[in-house]
Amino acid sequence: MYYPHFGLKEPPFKITPNTDFFFSGGNRGAILDALVYAITNGEGIVKVVGEVGSGKTMLCRMLQTILPEKVESIYLANPSVAPEDVLHAIAFELQLKLPKSADRLKVMQTLQTHLLSRHAAGKQVVIFVEEAQGMPIATLEEIRLLSNLETKQDKLLQIVLFGQPELDDNLNQPQIRQLRERITHSFNLGPLQTKDIAEYLIFRLRAAGYFGPPIFTDGAVKKLSSAAQGLVRRVNILAEKSLLAAYADNVHQVTVKHVNAAIHDSEFGTNTRPLKQLMTSKYGLISILGLVGIAAMLIYWGVQHQQSAKVLSTSVANKQTVKQNIAVDAQAASNETVVMKDAAEQLLEKRLAITQQWLRINAPNTITLQIMTSADENKAKSALESLSHQIEIDNVYLYHQKQNGVTLTVFLYGAYQQRSDALAAVQALPAQLKNNRPQLRTLLGINNELEQKQ
Repeated sequence: MYYPHFGLKEPPFKITPNTDFFFSGGNRGAILDALVYAITNGEGIVKVVGEVGSGKTMLCRMLQTILPEKVESIYLANPSVAPEDVLHAIAFELQLKLPKSADRLKVMQTLQTHLLSRHAAGKQVVIFVEEAQGMPIATLEEIRLLSNLETKQDKLLQIVLFGQPELDDNLNQPQIRQLRERITHSFNLGPLQTKDIAEYLIFRLRAAGYFGPPIFTDGAVKKLSSAAQGLVRRVNILAEKSLLAAYADNVHQVTVKHVNAAIHDSEFGTNTRPLKQLMTSKYGLISILGLVGIAAMLIYWGVQHQQSAKVLSTSVANKQTVKQNIAVDAQAASNETVVMKDAAEQLLEKRLAITQQWLRINAPNTITLQIMTSADENKAKSALESLSHQIEIDNVYLYHQKQNGVTLTVFLYGAYQQRSDALAAVQALPAQLKNNRPQLRTLLGINNELEQKQ
């Protein structure tokens, strides 16, 4: 769909937890490190609380991935398990062979024997309990009793509770105070701040294969942050739909307009409109892309906005006539416009040729600024023409880069021997270019990238 348009190898904002896309900002990395420390040092019961969509499941998956090999983890995903069944559920996850008729005492003895054998082998066992706020109080108390299994020096079982804020309410009840007092560490996954979300968006895009400047404008980030309320899942949903809206506009930067379209199209949007009303706007079709396909939406929008009302009423049988009319209109363009297009093409070709030589003769550690990319040749020509009025065109370099079957035009600016000089050059750029958040790149890195793509 829109992935080649933005030079992406895979979807960047899927809501299914994928540890390759774990974002350590917004205090997530610090909490992950603290969890590893608490588990490996036998700290008993640990609690992680966060709102719906704050990233608890991702944190849990990441924790399972990076724990040392000596730590064996099991995952208890059913929060509604009854107290008389929870020990059987844990034994099942540990692959312990027990008769179905085994009573609670028999299960507890078997669990203790297994845990002692793992401890003797230098192993630790940890249980991750998801959606713990949904567990009956009696079940939580039964899990608490498992924390009593220990040797003289070590706990035989570590327990990590992941839950929504309601978990704290449950733990504050008097009948569960013994469990509350066994909790040695409590962590809170707070909402991401706007600056964190800006970093999160570009991080996920880069993890999905994007290498250009930030796609989301500052205004778009602020709007998205406000609507998402700092919740990762909402950020992912809005970012995905915003990219689709930008793709529908055939642009390579997400603006406030596109985020507004995504907000209107989301269940949690502040100005959610009825489906019938949404169908009358070009962005209202985002939510049904999966049903009718992006192509249908683009045809709808393109026909509505690029052709006159007369062309809109033209029947399928007259499509060839419409094409001929468009061709006649294009042929009637002024000679001045044709000359400008020729000049733009000549300038593009000239800068491409100069860049090839420039990349060969300059020192590999030379630093340059990547100021933008374009997947459309005509837009690249227009962008180059615009740059010629803003910065020294002789310091602008271009090269073509194949990515996922799409030819990208990469814009570079300047050549610097010191990083400090390059950073100073960034600050001296016009505001519009500075807002693109230019990247510092070395010629060695660029040449290596070009060789790998050949």
